[in-house]
Amino acid sequence: MTMPGSRSRSAIGQKIALLAATFAVFSASATVAQSQNKIPLRVAYTGVITWLPAMIAKEDGIFDKNGLDVTMTRFTQIANLPPTLGKQFDLAPTTAPDMLNAVASGINLAAVVGNTYESSEKKSYEVLVQEGSAIKSPKDLAGKRIAGPGVGSVMHVVLIDWVKKDGGDPSGILGVEVPFPNMADQLKAGRVDAVEQLQPFVGAMRAAGFRSIGDPLLKISDPVLFTFWISDADWARKNKDALKKFRTSLEGGLAVINSDPTRARAVLTKYTGLPEQVVAKIPFPGYDFKVMPQQLDVWQKLMVEQGHPVGKLDMKNVVVTPD
Repeated sequence: MTMPGSRSRSAIGQKIALLAATFAVFSASATVAQSQNKIPLRVAYTGVITWLPAMIAKEDGIFDKNGLDVTMTRFTQIANLPPTLGKQFDLAPTTAPDMLNAVASGINLAAVVGNTYESSEKKSYEVLVQEGSAIKSPKDLAGKRIAGPGVGSVMHVVLIDWVKKDGGDPSGILGVEVPFPNMADQLKAGRVDAVEQLQPFVGAMRAAGFRSIGDPLLKISDPVLFTFWISDADWARKNKDALKKFRTSLEGGLAVINSDPTRARAVLTKYTGLPEQVVAKIPFPGYDFKVMPQQLDVWQKLMVEQGHPVGKLDMKNVVVTPD
């Protein structure tokens, strides 16, 4: 037997259920619409502290808040990335030698957003030797075996210039390609005479007793542009709004580094896979998201002196900023 009022309560319940279902549909539709309105970006990165602002922007939803749907893909060698732009990726990390050589070879690239600079206060790169080594200054590297990420890398290009400016002859230097984590073992075993090393490995090697003879980057300029972001040049000119949102997101990532370094290091641990105790000791590099033609001028001059075919490039044409 149906109790009085049960039908009305049932009807009310059905209406509530219908309203809830309708709300869920509208909510899902709004979420889909919001996602569809975001600008998709395919971004390459390497798993080192250099690119931490982008990692934080992805992990903490800063890209999303700024209207970007960012897919990040990790790579180990940034030298291999220029040909992928406009095809596999929209944005990729680079250094001046890698980019300028790529542009000179006919790849249509543009520097679009800055990333890190090197300065006396913010050093990432140092040349290390054994404590008892006879190598005391850059000119002493002449004729030596030097481990680095590659003879065409930014680190080796500046080392050659460094030795020459100190009065040494860099022509006899033998560059040996060695992964950063393996450099300490190679140096300790005497297989190389010096290493071109980056943080966090610089700190670990110095703590283990290896000696630094300096930072070659600072002989170019202090401060000097070290790393930055590039894209296909035509894409950059057509997508300045996306570039502005990307730069704003990186600024948001840097704000986290400055305000909550513990959180920033937690993100770095996740994206690099390094132990927490190692991450805790890595110094933050200097970040600056502007990139200007005059910052590339010094690199062009250095590379021309070393015989790289970049002399005819106009730096104003290879920089496309969001502004």
